[in-house]
Amino acid sequence: MTPPATPTITPDSEARGLVGRLPAGVRPYWLLARFDRPIGAWLLFWPGAWAIALAGGTSPRWDLLAWFALGSVAMRSAGCVFNDIVDRDLDRKVARTAARPLASGAVSLKAAWAWLVALCLVGLVVLVQLTGQAQIAALASLAPVAAYPYMKRITWWPQAWLGLVFSWAALVGWPAATGGFQAAGLLLYAGSVAWVIGYDTIYALQDLEDDALAGVKSSARALGGQVRGGVAFCYAVAALLWAAALWQVRPQPVVLLVLAPAVLHLGWQVARLRRDDPALALRLFRSNRFAGLLMFLACLTVGAAG
Repeated sequence: MTPPATPTITPDSEARGLVGRLPAGVRPYWLLARFDRPIGAWLLFWPGAWAIALAGGTSPRWDLLAWFALGSVAMRSAGCVFNDIVDRDLDRKVARTAARPLASGAVSLKAAWAWLVALCLVGLVVLVQLTGQAQIAALASLAPVAAYPYMKRITWWPQAWLGLVFSWAALVGWPAATGGFQAAGLLLYAGSVAWVIGYDTIYALQDLEDDALAGVKSSARALGGQVRGGVAFCYAVAALLWAAALWQVRPQPVVLLVLAPAVLHLGWQVARLRRDDPALALRLFRSNRFAGLLMFLACLTVGAAG
């Protein structure tokens, strides 16, 4: 009898393609910053881009999108380096993360801290381009960002904390475009938090067995067989809050129409989701880059008309 196929786990530090052609001394730092996996930078960027677009700031302050893109790459990479510094012992126990540069010993702890400082300096360059309130909002994110790597040790819902952190750009983008805070921006942020919890729960499906062995907590483990329903609930909450945000700017039924493509895409993810297919979980997680684009187009349409 043929034994059952072992689920495929995609390691998140692979020296393939462009990465494999990099000089040996550079490659570990590239991997440590996750430059080979831009999906995280996209997901960090989108909430800020939504806020700028919905606030009507895309045309008069188009440069904000460029600065936010640079800041998303730098700060996501800095966050990954800090996360790996904190998690280096846990990473050695998980198949997907055992090859990470710090866990494998390819980068020393001292060199990782120096790399983290360099990336934060890039973020500082972006910070000085923002308005005063936006700068305060950005600086306020540092504490929850620093706390995130520890959440998987103390709560079954570290994805909720990640939602607070990975959505923060919305709280920075709105005052960067308008000079202040409004209900629409706060609703946009809250919806993004629910979206992040949903997609990171999908992401966590890749590590169910290893997380159980290592004692790492996650919403995917907490939900068990109800993970599809849990993700669907998060996405439904996100859609309702996004609709409320768009309605604040343009209280017309057309708001629901422009939001429909993003909502349908999230529904497609839920329909395809399977708890026992790590490779599919990774593909569905990565498809949120497209979901973010669809939401950006909705915000751009409403913001330009509002």
